[in-house]
Amino acid sequence: MSLSDRIDAVQERIARAAQSAGRDPREITLLAVTKVFPVDALLEAYSCGLREFGENYVQEFEGKFPRVAALEGARFHLIGHLQSNKSRKAAELFHVVQTVDSVKLARRLHEAGFHGEAFVEVKLSEEESKLGAAPDEIAAILEQSPLPLTGLMTMPPWSDDPEVARPYFRRLKQLADRHGLNKLSMGMSHDLEVAIQEGATVVRVGTALFGSRKALL
Repeated sequence: MSLSDRIDAVQERIARAAQSAGRDPREITLLAVTKVFPVDALLEAYSCGLREFGENYVQEFEGKFPRVAALEGARFHLIGHLQSNKSRKAAELFHVVQTVDSVKLARRLHEAGFHGEAFVEVKLSEEESKLGAAPDEIAAILEQSPLPLTGLMTMPPWSDDPEVARPYFRRLKQLADRHGLNKLSMGMSHDLEVAIQEGATVVRVGTALFGSRKALL
C-alpha cells in the first residue's frame, strides 16, 4: 500500500469516527508524526497533501529542517518533551509547541521569540515515563504564561485496547472545557477513533502512515 493510500485510509477512519460522534471531520487535524523517519518520508507526505507534521526531538528535526523549511503551508509541531535549554532552537524551528508543562518553559519560549501556537501538556497517567503538568497546575500556567496557550495535549498509558485510553481523553476534554480551551491533541494510530469520539481536534498519527518505527531502529 502506498503512502497516499495509507493517508486516504486514515482520513477515512477520521471521517467515520467524526460522523459517529456527530462531528464535522473538518474540525480534526491529521498530524503526521515523522519522528525517527527520514526527511524523505516527510517530503513524500507533503507531496500527498499533508501539511501538519509532528516531531519529538529538537536535534533530530534540526537536521531535517534545511530540506523542509521552504515547504509552503507546512507547519511543524514539537510533540516531545522540551528542555528549557533548547527553547531558543525550538522557537526557531517549530510553528507549534504542544508540550508546554510549566510557566518557566512558556517564559523561555517567549524570551526566545517564539510567536507560534502552544498547548499545555497534561499528565493524566501515573506512569513515570509520562510527562506534563498536573491538572491542578493548568490554571496557573494559563494565567502566568506570556504565550497564548490554545489547547491541551496528553499521552494516556499504552494499551492495545483503545478503550483503555477513553477515560484519559474524556478527562482532558473536561479540563479543556473548564479552562475555556477548544483544542485537544490526543489520540494516535491505534486509538484515534476513541479520541475523536471524546473531542480530539488533533490526532497524532505515525505508524498507520509510515509503518513501524521499530523496523528502523
